[in-house]
Amino acid sequence: MKHPPETATTIFGENLTAAVRFTELLAAVGVERGLIGPREVDRLWDRHILNSAVVAEAIPEGARVVDLGSGAGLPGVPLAIARPDLDVILLEPMARRVAWLTEVVDTLALSASVVRGRAEEPAIKQQLAGADVVIARAVAPLARLWAWSAPLLRQGGRLVALKGESADEEVVRDGSAVTRASGSLPVVEKCGAGVLAVPTTIVVVTRVGQQQKSGRKPRRAGKHAQRP
Repeated sequence: MKHPPETATTIFGENLTAAVRFTELLAAVGVERGLIGPREVDRLWDRHILNSAVVAEAIPEGARVVDLGSGAGLPGVPLAIARPDLDVILLEPMARRVAWLTEVVDTLALSASVVRGRAEEPAIKQQLAGADVVIARAVAPLARLWAWSAPLLRQGGRLVALKGESADEEVVRDGSAVTRASGSLPVVEKCGAGVLAVPTTIVVVTRVGQQQKSGRKPRRAGKHAQRP
């Protein structure tokens, strides 16, 4: 595995040691448990760790953040390492991934917590409602992702979705579904410009109101209504 690039020090600062340890865990235990592919080891820093951590630019100080479908801990763990002021909740439905995330949080002594469940479950909606930010990486298309995220967010809270080349296409395709379901018009932004060779592309949606109701059945992507 490669040594951390110089940009890692810029991004993580005094927390670089924890970032290095997490990367080592992913390269060894993470591969053994099938949480990340062996071909990803040589590009863990650029493609996964730093790509996730720079999202901190889009998150206000002291925010309560839900990492929806955390999986191997991306982007939630790098974010929690880079920003210990945040209250990061790693939400994941699969037991083996929950066990991994719990071990990582304990090993790195992170100010983060792990919750097992799916965003669409009523109990999870109740438990995690009122979040300032929901983050997600490679979880679902934008319309479906917003339907899961909106019930977890407070009014004015934001979804920050890490997207690749599909970002503009998804905004065009799913923008109207998002705005019908209590969201603002999605906006494509870049994080890490001037720091990373390839900045991270994110799509940001703000919860601005209640989902619209009509006499017709709602579209699938917007059927998860939330309480104000």
